[in-house]
Amino acid sequence: MNIDYTAEELAFRDEVRAFLAAELPADIAAKVRLGKRLKKNDHQRWQKILAAKGWYAPGWPVEYGGTEWGAVEKHIFDEECAAAGAPRLVPFGVNMVAPVIIKFGTQAQKDHYLPRILSGEDWWCQGYSEPGAGSDLASLKTRAVRDGDHYVVNGQKTWTTLGQHANMIFCLVRTDPEAQQQRGISFLLIDMDTPGISVRPIITLDGDHEVNEVFFDNVRVPVENLVGRENEGWTCAKYLLTHERTGLAGIGASKAALRHLKRIAARELCDGKPLLDDPLLRAQIAEVEMQLRAIEISTLRICAAAAHGGVPGTESSILKVKGTEVRQAISNLLRKVIGPYALPLLEEELELEHAGEWLHADYSAALAGQYFNLRKLSIFGGSNEIQKNIVSKMMLEL
Repeated sequence: MNIDYTAEELAFRDEVRAFLAAELPADIAAKVRLGKRLKKNDHQRWQKILAAKGWYAPGWPVEYGGTEWGAVEKHIFDEECAAAGAPRLVPFGVNMVAPVIIKFGTQAQKDHYLPRILSGEDWWCQGYSEPGAGSDLASLKTRAVRDGDHYVVNGQKTWTTLGQHANMIFCLVRTDPEAQQQRGISFLLIDMDTPGISVRPIITLDGDHEVNEVFFDNVRVPVENLVGRENEGWTCAKYLLTHERTGLAGIGASKAALRHLKRIAARELCDGKPLLDDPLLRAQIAEVEMQLRAIEISTLRICAAAAHGGVPGTESSILKVKGTEVRQAISNLLRKVIGPYALPLLEEELELEHAGEWLHADYSAALAGQYFNLRKLSIFGGSNEIQKNIVSKMMLEL
């Protein structure tokens, strides 16, 4: 196995870098680098640029608008986007529900939904978690009862990311309450404008409106919006979560954050000494960098296997655990390095302008919020504790 890039892969990396330098809007990149909140329009602008290039959905089959990239090219693209300050793609449409539709959907569903995801006409959100059904997702209680050519849906979903922007939601619903938990679940595509749906914001510790509660009160959903077979939606759910967990490793984002950490720690303080002169801080940064490098090598190893037909198994859970732990560790070190500037909600810091050179204040206004927000990484997509159980069960029973 060779985890070094080939000449062709290096040429592709240069192509991606040139594209980002020419096409990534400077104002969006500045927001990403300074930790500012992105608006819906920021995401949509970047999506249109990628779609025009044909690079918005690289994981899709070519016939549906994807690319011929392999796993290595996708890894390179993600890493270069993070390094350039490109926004993380909102994954719910392009990277989550689309692969499920492609794998399990009818041809009519593929013909209808996939072009609308590419064009940005549909903004999707995820209806998985419920009060009392998060990591133990199979205990969900949102009910769908067949009534002629419709399902009638009643229940509640929570932690619905960016649901306030969405016009579509993919949902796990219970269609057979008498069946074994995983066998009585179905996968539905639901129009958010359907009567009976209400969205209530959840304001998080950073003061942001990112997540929501979604309520279903006698919502009628056409039967043709069922993906796969009735009561077999758990198969779709597991397939989707594999895609989500692998992406949560966030290697590109972690590498960019680590570079930023080193840049700040190397700045001279009022006593003329950079923080990197502190041997304890150097050791902490070295530790997290070694872990990140190990994750990157593991990812490249998985990419090399995928190029020869391999399929990730427990690796997706391992990458999810270690990747999220590293991202949280880097965020914690940034908070320590910036020191008192990392206090949340300092109004005078929010008013300071960025004048070209990176200042502590440029990052501090958002750092506390980002630190709190990144606490969720080890929970969503299946908590890290659950992932460790999955890994131990699958590997120890071999």
